[in-house]
Amino acid sequence: VQLQASGGGLVQAGGSLSLSCAASGRSFSTSVMGWFRQAPGKEREFVAGITRWHGTIHADSVQGRFFISRDNAKSTVSLQMNNLKPEDTAVYYCAADDVEISVYRANPQRLKYWGQGTLVTVSS
Repeated sequence: VQLQASGGGLVQAGGSLSLSCAASGRSFSTSVMGWFRQAPGKEREFVAGITRWHGTIHADSVQGRFFISRDNAKSTVSLQMNNLKPEDTAVYYCAADDVEISVYRANPQRLKYWGQGTLVTVSS
């Protein structure tokens, strides 16, 4: 199983970026997929997750600015990031597993499948 993330880059504060993650090797129609991020010197934190039925949760820090979606047929998950702030600067990782979304959010150390990370830099 492989997760391939793409779409990071440099953007000014207030701008937008879209991240995408493609899963290969198995069907993720029964999985939770989503995103975590890790800023320099900080711990990894949950960003957003989505179930196969398209139920979503977002971290409070990104609520109303970031929107997660998925395409089960293509085994992809996307993250639309709007009104970006300098504090959103981080390496963003997609992750997936067959767990409850509450577990996905709270226990990333338990998740089996991780992408390689893509850097998002927001300049002030």
